[in-house]
Order: sequence, then C-alpha cells, then structure tokens
Amino acid sequence: MHCVSSKHAVMMVSFCQGALLLSLAAAMAVYADIKVDCGPDFVTLMWTEGRPQADTSLLRLGSCFPTSFSAGEAYFYVDLTDCNFRILVTGDVLLYSNDLTYVASEDSYNLAFTHPVVCAYERPKDWYSSQQIYDPVFKTYGLGDLQFTLGLMNDDFSGPAESTSFPLGSIIPIMASVVQKSHQPLLLLLEECVAATTPELHPESTMYPIISNKGCLLESVSSQSKFEPRQKSSEMRLSLQTFKFAMGDEVFIHCKLLAWDPNGLDSTKKACHFVKGHGWELLDNLAQSNLCDCCESKCKSRRQRSVASEKHGMVQKAVIGPFTITDVNS
Repeated sequence: MHCVSSKHAVMMVSFCQGALLLSLAAAMAVYADIKVDCGPDFVTLMWTEGRPQADTSLLRLGSCFPTSFSAGEAYFYVDLTDCNFRILVTGDVLLYSNDLTYVASEDSYNLAFTHPVVCAYERPKDWYSSQQIYDPVFKTYGLGDLQFTLGLMNDDFSGPAESTSFPLGSIIPIMASVVQKSHQPLLLLLEECVAATTPELHPESTMYPIISNKGCLLESVSSQSKFEPRQKSSEMRLSLQTFKFAMGDEVFIHCKLLAWDPNGLDSTKKACHFVKGHGWELLDNLAQSNLCDCCESKCKSRRQRSVASEKHGMVQKAVIGPFTITDVNS
C-alpha cells in the first residue's frame, strides 16, 4: 500500500503501519509522482514520470542508488539503518530523515534538486539508542503549516548530540530547521538566542546573549563561534564555542526562529557573524555584508513595517536543554 503521492509543492500526511510520513515535493524541471511507504524498519519510494525527461539512474536516496530503474521510473527499497538516514528524538517520536536527490549531468536540461523525506514513528517505551542519544537535545514546534526544530547536534551535524556535557572552550553544534510542508520556499534565520539557567525566561533569569540585534552572532567577535555554510535554505547550523556561564549548572538556550522570504533580506532579517580580519559578514551573500554594518549599533529596517510585510514570514520561540558547561581545570 502506498501512503503518499506528491506532485510539485503538494504535501500529503498519512499514517502507514504506525508511521507518520512527512514528504515534501521539490521544484524541478520534470513532472513526477513520488510515492513513499514507511515500513516498520524500511522505506520504499517509487518515482514515476508521466513524461520521462530525467535520467532516473541519477536519483539517490541518501547514499543509496535506486534498487531498480527504467525510463521514467525509479524504485528504492532500503532499510532505515542504510543510506545515511538521520535519526532525531523529539519527545515520544523518532524521526528518520533523508533526502531524495537528483544529480544532474553537465549536459542535462534538468536541474539538480533535493526532496526531503521524513518518517516519524511512535517511540517505544523501552527504546534506547546504541549511540546514547540524550533527551532532550531536540525540540519540535508546530506553527500553522510550519514545523520548527532546534537541537544540539554531534560534531558533523549528522545526528543528535551524544552527550549533554560540554567542556569549556569546546564547540556545541546547534541546528535549527523548518519543515515547510506546502508553504512557499522560506529562508530560516536565528533572530535572537540567549543562554539562561531556567527553561523559561523571567525578569530575574540569569542570561548570556549569543545572537542579538536581529541576527548578529555576538559570540563570534570574541570566540571561534560561527554560522556554518548552509546545506539548505530551511536549515541553519551554528558552531557555538562554550563560554564561562553557569559552570556546572543546567543551561538552556532560548532562540527566536524566523522563517522568512528569501528575497526579503534587510538589516533586520539576516544572519551575520564576525570573521577575524574581515569584520562582519552576511552568511547568505558576502556581497550584501553591508546589511551587517549595524551589528555594532542598532539594527533597524529601512522599510516601513506593515501588515503585508509580516506575511513574508513566521516567528517561533524555541528552547533546548538542559546541558552543562564544565571546567576541565577544576
């Protein structure tokens, strides 16, 4: 039984053998149906083109080649333990995610594309990971038809953090993402992040600013903290060097995530970090790094704020933690 059939920019959500499948269609030059089944420990995916144009041998599910292919069709039958599936733990849900990609040849008229596929399973009560994935290192938030996530990651951002204890001076990999479902393409931004000793922010909370002034990574000025190059417009990766704050105590990071129109960047909708010897740089376009000039002062939009402009994006507050920062010399 096929659970999902999708055509350009259409999302279908369905239960299949206890699994909730989230599949996002990607824009591309050919017209195709994508049908996916989430099995108990495997995934099948069928790609069918009504008007064959793509070389289906160039399709990949993660690191896996098609199980079989022909003109206009490609079929994958893969185990969840293969193909570099990523696993995330969020509350009582296990999320297995991967990407269907098309690697276009140089002489092809078809553009390369990426089509995210996510299978969500109810987490068994006795489930544990052989990699000792800690909870909570990943949080998921729903807002309208958008799904935001914020999490502590392992060193190469391939999965959740394997520990919640970080030595002073080490790097904490943090990833934020938004699943866009049927929404228009959006750019994810981290508008603001602070470290605090409480899971909720209060006037009396002890706080340490990390990102402020509408997307300026303050910690990059005096440390090795930086935004990593984007893998997807809907994802942000932050390498945060640990700092002296609440040493040995529980720490939470509170962020404001913004999903925004990719063409609507300005001095209040940006991702800027300080690069030694160069100054403030815009993550998404070095040529527009002048948008970061205000990071040393007060960032204000030159555009008049309006109700219409707010429709370009949505804001979600998110929290991860607790984790601890330890002093290796103590």
